[in-house]
Amino acid sequence: MTVNNVVIIGAPRSGTNMLRDVLCKLDGVATWPCDEINYLWRHGNVRFPSDEIPEERATPVVQHYMQKQFEWVAKRYNAHTVVEKTCANSLRVPFVDRAVPGARFIYIYRDGLDTTGSAKLRWQAKLDIPYILEKVRFVPPLDLPYYASRYLWSRVYRFISREQRLAFWGPALDGMQDILKRHTLNEVCALQWQRCVENAEAAFAKIPEERVIRVRYEDFVRQPDQELGRLTNFLDLEVNESTLAAAVSGVSGRSVGKGRKSLDVGEVERLESLVGETLERYGYRG
Repeated sequence: MTVNNVVIIGAPRSGTNMLRDVLCKLDGVATWPCDEINYLWRHGNVRFPSDEIPEERATPVVQHYMQKQFEWVAKRYNAHTVVEKTCANSLRVPFVDRAVPGARFIYIYRDGLDTTGSAKLRWQAKLDIPYILEKVRFVPPLDLPYYASRYLWSRVYRFISREQRLAFWGPALDGMQDILKRHTLNEVCALQWQRCVENAEAAFAKIPEERVIRVRYEDFVRQPDQELGRLTNFLDLEVNESTLAAAVSGVSGRSVGKGRKSLDVGEVERLESLVGETLERYGYRG
């Protein structure tokens, strides 16, 4: 059986989880039994200083390893379509494309100030034991000591941080420590969003159009049946209208604007001066 590998690309808090979960409600579509698999993607590059891993680091060993991970999901769940979502992949699309050749990409994007207001809460989140246990199953054994020490430090840092934040969260940008020193937490979140979408756009300009589809988060939550139908056509999935409706029955537009509203006027102005050009390009300014 030929397996259709699909990678969802999007900045944190852009609806990537929602999109993955909706797709996996369709027959024959499956994913990993945890939120993200960044630990797997970074295997072989575990000590690379950021998530902006260059294409050439997807060596034949890395390619073989990642393709085996997709095959595992397909066999375990008897799936014809495997969907993967890891937000950090938006920083390294060429690396992903080389590691899993022929994969199709779904690129979902959202108002950067909406994602900023939402992402800040994740930077300050408390310990979630069940979430951790789900993900630790997919840490390569050789990499476990490295991640255990990093995780412990991140949690300790939350208690001593003036902003009560983790030492790190979300996609790790090149120069991340300098960014954290020079910017407020809201600005860090906005810069994470900007780098994710800018890197993704630059990469997709070099990938054949028939392998990439773009989804605007606000359109999806307001017209989920129509948007999901567009995606299933792109993925060559035959799905009837009642199945589409059932898959998106839990989709809501209640979060549109929520993150932006959590920012005061002065903060919005500061963030727009920082990432305004990118906001404007996507139609989220003015």
